[in-house]
Amino acid sequence: MRARRWFAGGGAALGILAIGAAIWGFGSSGGAPTTSDAPSVATAEVTRRTLVEQTELDGTLGYGDEVPLRGTVSGIVTWLPEIGAVVSPGQTLYRVDDQPVFLMAGMMPMYRELGPGSDGEDVEQLENGLAALGYDGFTVDGEYTARTAAAVREWQEDHGLEVTGVVDLGRVVFLPAAIRVAEVQVRTGDQLTPGTTVYDYTATSRVVIGEIAASRQELVPEGTAVEVELPDGTRVAGTVSRVASVAEASGDEQGQSDPSAATLRVTVTIEDQDALGELDGAPVVVWVEAERRENVLTVPVTALLALREGGYGVEVITETGSEIVAVDTGMFADGYVEISGEGITEGTVVGVAE
Repeated sequence: MRARRWFAGGGAALGILAIGAAIWGFGSSGGAPTTSDAPSVATAEVTRRTLVEQTELDGTLGYGDEVPLRGTVSGIVTWLPEIGAVVSPGQTLYRVDDQPVFLMAGMMPMYRELGPGSDGEDVEQLENGLAALGYDGFTVDGEYTARTAAAVREWQEDHGLEVTGVVDLGRVVFLPAAIRVAEVQVRTGDQLTPGTTVYDYTATSRVVIGEIAASRQELVPEGTAVEVELPDGTRVAGTVSRVASVAEASGDEQGQSDPSAATLRVTVTIEDQDALGELDGAPVVVWVEAERRENVLTVPVTALLALREGGYGVEVITETGSEIVAVDTGMFADGYVEISGEGITEGTVVGVAE
């Protein structure tokens, strides 16, 4: 993944450009307001609004990291799913010697044969998996009883397996959730041995992966609501689901580690997957709220004038003419700037540059 960096929101930059364009024609030799008999052609009112400054993070939209699915049994590969296929718990991951290897939901990998007398978390996972598929007559309690064996025999018969009531080592693969086939590493007819990668898989939902400077991680705590801008300019809602706890150091031009450039990997989930169309591996922009100012007096940034004595002012339009009034500026966002000053109230009319 190429390096990514954070940028300040565009509102402030726009304001500086406007000020620079206006400085030659407006200014005051002292701190007192000046008057003019010729008001500006274009005007705007001072309004109250909520300003939101956003910071952008470059990211990539895709299915996340690829994980290898290792073979669990020996034999000839006789069937493989297609790339992009989703395999859900209870379905077949692949077939060896025309016998299926199944996916079931669970966190503990299968490490032994399961049969009558077995007990433990792996047995409970198996029982949960059988129950989710509609098999019953046993208690999900981690104890492999005769009733559990009866359900297993029924499951084996339904899927063309040898009916023994015992689950052979490797016949079931426990994973936390459904998976999506990303890249197949073997072909039908290949000899498979345990540990060989059958295919790489990913999660089934697309996420955005980006990076943030470690010094700015307070902007994106887990659970932060963000907007993801797609390549066509549309935006969809997202949520920061994970921020890496270990920073990745970046090197300088000489290849030396630069601690100040350390970054953290950020994962953003998107609930409305349909809004993403067929995008995969696409560059996107994540917009994060950096600051918010509620119900403040604002003017367009093009109303700001740079005063010769320093600071900024606005041209207040009156019935008899206009005057330059010094103002204090606050937050810039979306082409507006927060201002305050003597006589500046909601509805005050000011000149704006065209």
